[in-house]
Amino acid sequence: MTLARASAQDLFDQKTAFGRLALVHVIMMAGDTLVTVSLAGSLFFSVSPTEAKGKVLLYLLLTIAPFAVVSPVLGPLIDRSANGRRILVAISAGVRAVLCWLMAEHLNSLWLFPLAFLLLVSSKLYVVTRGALVPEMARTDQFREHAAHVGDAGWPNELADEEKGFAGFNAQLTLLGTLIGLVAGSIGAGILKGIGAPSVLYVAAFVYVGATVASARLQRPLKVVRDQVDGLTQSERDLNALNPLGDIEVAWGLGAAAIMRFAAGFATFLLAFGLRRESAGLGWYAVALTLSAGGSLLGLAFVTRVRNHLKESTLLTIALFITGAGSALASLRPVLAVQVLLAGWIGLSGAIAQPSFDAITQRNVAPGAQGRTFARFAVRQQLLWVVGALLPVAIAMSFSVGDRLLAVLMITASLVYPTGRRSARR
Repeated sequence: MTLARASAQDLFDQKTAFGRLALVHVIMMAGDTLVTVSLAGSLFFSVSPTEAKGKVLLYLLLTIAPFAVVSPVLGPLIDRSANGRRILVAISAGVRAVLCWLMAEHLNSLWLFPLAFLLLVSSKLYVVTRGALVPEMARTDQFREHAAHVGDAGWPNELADEEKGFAGFNAQLTLLGTLIGLVAGSIGAGILKGIGAPSVLYVAAFVYVGATVASARLQRPLKVVRDQVDGLTQSERDLNALNPLGDIEVAWGLGAAAIMRFAAGFATFLLAFGLRRESAGLGWYAVALTLSAGGSLLGLAFVTRVRNHLKESTLLTIALFITGAGSALASLRPVLAVQVLLAGWIGLSGAIAQPSFDAITQRNVAPGAQGRTFARFAVRQQLLWVVGALLPVAIAMSFSVGDRLLAVLMITASLVYPTGRRSARR
């Protein structure tokens, strides 16, 4: 409840920089959920299983392609100036509003896929920019709060390296996104069933218009924060050029987070096509989504309660291990009910892993390099998610076989990650 209370307070306190970012995030996630519902209705549920497999494979490949633009082109643009990040968020929302309207007009034609590609590019632009904005907005609020007590001249330099709160801020945004996803998903499903997929996209277009307006209200960072972003030292530039993954903590954390994304993609499509083979009703999908969201909420609550007592690397290890253990238990009784419960369990472990890795990156990567760093990392994580998703789509496998494969991989990763990380540090 502490996390939910803090998230609500920040969301409704629009005087703070982070509160305004939280509002933008909520609206963006509502729009993304509506788009997902519409595409699921048109690409997956409305066609035969064989045809659905081909369309899903094409869409999965499309989800990787946007990073070819985001990583080399837009990543450095995000780092160019702190103020430019607010503009990029607004552009991302405005472009998606237009694209959703066009997709609604061409939902049953080949134009859908290039439009979906552009939508994904703008969506990934926001995801990458948000990763760099979280510490920027948090530091702006920290400086202002400190200045209110001791005056501008009393700002200590160590506030620039403030560690406390990054995992918590990431968890708050994830919690808010999960909750609004449940609400928007229910609304979108009702519109999909009652009116059709194009209507869901029209609603999403209006939601993104709201996100554009909210993005224009994002606060301009204070000069001391902008200086951190705009001015890398020469040693920081040299380090970033020689080692684009950052330090050891970041590099090994990326590996753990990417494996978690693989597990999420694999489990999602193993369940989706397994339910289709079993001719399960939509109620099973709804239960799986609800449990996944509920698991995410529990995972986020766990992260915020223990983040001051456990290192992020420990949290990543826990996430890997419990994913493997849950999959091993599910393989012992491979029935629909157990597989749906596993979706909730993986939702919990994913909610532990991602905010922890984001906090590691935000703390250990120079502010002026975070845009391109998050872009590179998003490429790797999305690639692993797609590879995981492709396996059960391309190769028909039973729940028991899929669960055993996942269990072996994740338990092995939970041993390799802490061992390799410690050895690398020595």
